[in-house]
Amino acid sequence: MTATGSLPAPLHDALEKVLGSSGLLTASSDMASYLTDWRNLFHGRACAVARPANTQACAEVVRLCAEHGVPVVPQGGNTSMVGGATPDTTGHALVLVTSRMNRVREIDPIDNTMVVEAGVTLKAAQDAATNAGLMLPLSISSEGSAEIGGVLATNAGGNNTVRYGNARELVLGLEAVLPDGQVLDLMRRLRKDNTGYALRQLFVGSEGTLGLITTAILQLQPKPKSIEAALCAVADAKTALALFAAFRNTEPSAIQAFEFMSGLSMNLVNMLIPDAALPLSEPAPAYVLVELASPRGGDALRELMEEVLGKAFEDGLVSDAVLAESETQRLALWKLREEHAEAQKRAGASVKNDVSVPLSAIPTFLDRATAACEKLIPGIRVAPFGHIGDGNIHFNLVQPEGMDGNAFLARDHEMMDTVANIVRELGGSFSAEHGVGQLKTYMMPSWRGGAELDMMHRIKNAVDPKDIMNPGKIFPAS
Repeated sequence: MTATGSLPAPLHDALEKVLGSSGLLTASSDMASYLTDWRNLFHGRACAVARPANTQACAEVVRLCAEHGVPVVPQGGNTSMVGGATPDTTGHALVLVTSRMNRVREIDPIDNTMVVEAGVTLKAAQDAATNAGLMLPLSISSEGSAEIGGVLATNAGGNNTVRYGNARELVLGLEAVLPDGQVLDLMRRLRKDNTGYALRQLFVGSEGTLGLITTAILQLQPKPKSIEAALCAVADAKTALALFAAFRNTEPSAIQAFEFMSGLSMNLVNMLIPDAALPLSEPAPAYVLVELASPRGGDALRELMEEVLGKAFEDGLVSDAVLAESETQRLALWKLREEHAEAQKRAGASVKNDVSVPLSAIPTFLDRATAACEKLIPGIRVAPFGHIGDGNIHFNLVQPEGMDGNAFLARDHEMMDTVANIVRELGGSFSAEHGVGQLKTYMMPSWRGGAELDMMHRIKNAVDPKDIMNPGKIFPAS
């Protein structure tokens, strides 16, 4: 169901004056694509969709909505895995889309920074940095659609976290519109600025509940002159971690990404994604994609890759491997990793568990969680993959072949809780990088209750006492 709610006439006229007729959508057909999430789990309604082109228009939209008591749901590329950018079903909220705020304003090659608006896609920002001879190290599967504002609001992690950290570590400054329409200017490109609270960090990871990020200053890195990638066949997560330790103990600064993929999940990619063929002699129980990078040229990385993998073969950690011989081959290896979510979507209904545990606990977690889920739903296809180098595993569960997809999804909380209980026992988190959104709000009281959740409530109430910004996200219903 995607129908329009009621936009008060005075608010409609004021918004149209600010945005123009093309910047304000009220017809159901025009709004439909903004009211459903990427996974097709949440279907909302809205009174309107606003598409401001700059910070001033964005601030005026939020101010007007606050005056009329209309909630605002910020939305970037609409790639949320947890329904974080989808409105509820009341039709009361306005969806504020940032896609028209899409300029890379400046790149400073001395500071190694870029000033970028919220609606710039992550891929466009990466390309702009590359064209300037630099690199924006944040990389996620949805980077062609995900926009900078949403990437920061969810503190995205991704493939290169093991070396460069999450989005939070890359933000020097930002500009945000507060729930009352004020513009908070924190656009300082300083590495050192010890003047009270680091307010910018309140907005990174807040999922739009405290305000709307409109512009950011991001740290860049030197563009690598040398990159080496290899796909390795391993027996299990334990041997994958042993291989990670071998690279880390040899040259930790060279590791740019270290990704784990289960055999079942890789099989789905090979079966369901065109031009995603496994380049190894035969299927394996599990796989690792390792990428090394350096701002220096030469053959040192190739020698390092061959040295570590040669010893890994001798020690029985790796049974087969292929090294990329060109950029085309490197991208083909990454395609095998990046298409796991899409392959699982094509395989049927799936329940996603974006969890993290200490590295040493990953093998135990995978063994226990797999056994528990297979006992809960016989025939379930357990298809974990993810950023094993930083402890983040996407423990995804695909419906048994022949089972009704809706019947499978009706038991999503059972599956999520089964996995989460094991994660809790191992000292992990039920949300590593996707956020809470509206999918996992029910988990917050037991996981973050007491003083921690109370502190979050106090901050939310202080900044947004009318609950204007993205209501129903992060916090459980009271």
